[in-house]
Amino acid sequence: MDDDVNAAVALAHRRDWAQVLATTAQLTRDLDLAEECTQDAFAQALQTWPRDGVPARPGAWLTTIARNRARDVLRRESAFRRSMPLLVDDTAVPGPEDALDDDRLRLVFTCCHPALSPEAQIALTLRLVCGLSTAEVAHTFLVSESTMAARITRAKKKILKARIPYRVPAPEHLDERVDAVLEVVYLIFTTGHAAPDGPHLIRKDLIASAVGLARMLHLLMPADAAVSGLLALMLLIDARSATRFSSEGRLLLLSEQDRSRWNTRLVAEGVSLLTDALARRPPTRYAVEAAIAAVHAESPAWEDTDWSEIVGLYDTLLRLRPSPVVALNRATAIGLRDGPAAGLHALAPLEAEPALAGYGYLSAARADFLRLLHRWSEAALAYEEAIALTGNDVERSFLAARLAEVRARLEH
Repeated sequence: MDDDVNAAVALAHRRDWAQVLATTAQLTRDLDLAEECTQDAFAQALQTWPRDGVPARPGAWLTTIARNRARDVLRRESAFRRSMPLLVDDTAVPGPEDALDDDRLRLVFTCCHPALSPEAQIALTLRLVCGLSTAEVAHTFLVSESTMAARITRAKKKILKARIPYRVPAPEHLDERVDAVLEVVYLIFTTGHAAPDGPHLIRKDLIASAVGLARMLHLLMPADAAVSGLLALMLLIDARSATRFSSEGRLLLLSEQDRSRWNTRLVAEGVSLLTDALARRPPTRYAVEAAIAAVHAESPAWEDTDWSEIVGLYDTLLRLRPSPVVALNRATAIGLRDGPAAGLHALAPLEAEPALAGYGYLSAARADFLRLLHRWSEAALAYEEAIALTGNDVERSFLAARLAEVRARLEH
């Protein structure tokens, strides 16, 4: 029974953390207090649910407990809190009610206010909206837990001190605020699509949260090409989610996936959004990334993939948003178009790139090309390096199997 309850609480944390916290913050107008009350609600669930059973609507139960706890604290500390800075009251924003009546969206815009640094925006959103622990957020930024805890605390204090409003911006201010929000929503999605560490490769709750937020942004700003492009990108990638693992839980690469099981409804919706996004000029980085995903989605088989088009799209993406990771993806695409020797040649300059020094995917890409060239000793070393740099158990297992295959070749 305790195992069942623990699993139910863990599931509720993944699904409902953001909504419980955001709804409580609307009452408290104090992110620290809202987070404390939300944590208390989950702790109370661990005590109460074994006795009373898991409620039919766990999120609603947790929200009620968190808000009741917040009201108790507010009543006790009312005189003190009247002298403290609080989040500005939420105000109504014109627009589709079903799109805007979501406390998570208000919370995201608050966390992504331009008064905060980009690093603080992302860290705060991962902590408050996604419910990642401080340690998990620290791992994402490659800093210590104490450093990240201090950074998050400073960001919360700045929100209070600057009287940052807890609301979706007015229409005339959306354009200047949406880029930061899109960056964070994209990061939420990529964190869910390929978790940096832990036993699971994907976190469906983060993917669902990111897609839901992107859909709300699209309803709010239907003519914004970046919003349409990002939503298209996420849908086209998520369409493949059911085929990323074998029945035994082994990671399956794109070349191994059963494309007949890809979600054709999501592909069609993604392509439609992409067509709309590309009709506007200049193209946004999200539209170009979505176009790359669309090439894969519309290829009947791996062998039919148009790698020349993909390399060209990465060239465009590098012009729009220069990045070592984009350069790595382009180099990999060159290897898949022109052969493993060409891929190694394209990867070589990136080995001196500081930003990729701890990036396991660079070592994994080198290892794969070396394996295809039958350079077994070098491939084994590259796989060992990739495993050392990879924190996710599923990816480590995949790389370990490749390493075993290469070592077997060395023994013969």
